Amino acid sequence: MILIITASIIGVVLLFASFLLKHTSSLLHLVTVLFAALFGVAIWEALQPTAILTQSFYLDAIRVDRFTNQFNVLIAGCLFLYILLMKKHIAAVGKYKAEYFALIAFIMVGIFMLSSFNSLLVMFLGIEIVSIPQYILAGSDKENLKSTEASLKYFLMGAFSTGFLLMGITLLYGATGNFMVSEFNFLQATSINPLALGGVLLLIVAFGFKVSAAPMHLWTPDVYDGTPTPFTAFMATLVKVAAFVGFMRLFQTSFTAISSSWSLVLSVVIALTLFVGNITAVFQQSVKRMLAYSSIAQAGFMLFAIISLNAIGRQGMLVYTVAYSVASICFFAILIKMKDYTYDGFNGLAKKQPFIAALATIYMLSLAGIPLTGGFMAKYYMLKAVLFEGTYMWLAIFALLMAAVSVYYYFKVIIAMYFKEGEAAMVDSFTKEEKLYLTIGAMALLVVGIFPSLVTGTI
Repeated sequence: MILIITASIIGVVLLFASFLLKHTSSLLHLVTVLFAALFGVAIWEALQPTAILTQSFYLDAIRVDRFTNQFNVLIAGCLFLYILLMKKHIAAVGKYKAEYFALIAFIMVGIFMLSSFNSLLVMFLGIEIVSIPQYILAGSDKENLKSTEASLKYFLMGAFSTGFLLMGITLLYGATGNFMVSEFNFLQATSINPLALGGVLLLIVAFGFKVSAAPMHLWTPDVYDGTPTPFTAFMATLVKVAAFVGFMRLFQTSFTAISSSWSLVLSVVIALTLFVGNITAVFQQSVKRMLAYSSIAQAGFMLFAIISLNAIGRQGMLVYTVAYSVASICFFAILIKMKDYTYDGFNGLAKKQPFIAALATIYMLSLAGIPLTGGFMAKYYMLKAVLFEGTYMWLAIFALLMAAVSVYYYFKVIIAMYFKEGEAAMVDSFTKEEKLYLTIGAMALLVVGIFPSLVTGTI
């Protein structure tokens, strides 16, 4: 709860900083301190003796449990890494430097609400607090028409999905007379109310838009491609993972008893997401656009946490939070330095920047799910969660096949760096600090890949 208040205060402070601090360097120092403080508050809350208990706030509309505290620490840590790597690039997007960071802080308020809601109203507020600032960030590059197009598309699709979300909430309230998600589990599969089932299906569609699951994914490539790269890295990682945590929290808390009524629909969505994301990514020439489609494919794996409805799925989501976010943020930090975003732009990078190429290789291996990386353990936990239920063996096998396909387009980057001739042109060189942060990210992926229990703990 203190974390939500802290993030709100940081957002307000940064708004005032927009006219109090005239020098960019002073603003960036303040931003670093504030988001470090947010990370520290998350750790402090997780270390409290009551952190292992379930605590209620605001008439039980918010519930904080052990999983919430673990997730908040991980997401705040990933945010701090993102700020360290991207703060200079964020400030370079446009003239509203402090406002960009303030919007990120307000998005974190929504993310913390999504990790702790117990009321559909709080869930709705959390989603909208996360979404609305993103529409602004997507269109923040006023000199680029693609950025304006991305913002408009994102806004229209976001508003469209919000309609599904509100209708689903309305139907659930009509069926149960309650907004508290912890009260919905009295629904029984034998006598399920058609209103309740309709509400659940509409919520699947709404969350499908938010997490870019097929066939609700069509906005994703254009929005990710048009959005300024520093903000693409943010919305493709932390925001996406937070939406999945909210999705998982709602369905594991509320709809376990009627899972037989909606799990088949979700399994089809997962299969489509894996197929469309991976197959389409194979044919992309832009690495940034490839990462957009690969994020759709990664969403297919993260959906296993919802359909499995067990503790293994929750553990897998924690590992995915670190593995996917860190690998993507760090690789975006490399991509943003490249003059050419196509695969050819990486030709010969290993000769020009051998250390950066080695780090990029680790990020690609993790995203591909190669053993000894965090990405492998993330996929392992998700597959284990589904196999533990024993219902969707075919889906696990299909996911493995699609994971094999993903190796092709991730390895195209590695092949370009090491086995193709060229002069990988860069718009800027890496500072010692940036190399240090990228190294920390790579080490984190290897540590999580070998010792995943450091992340999962006991849920």
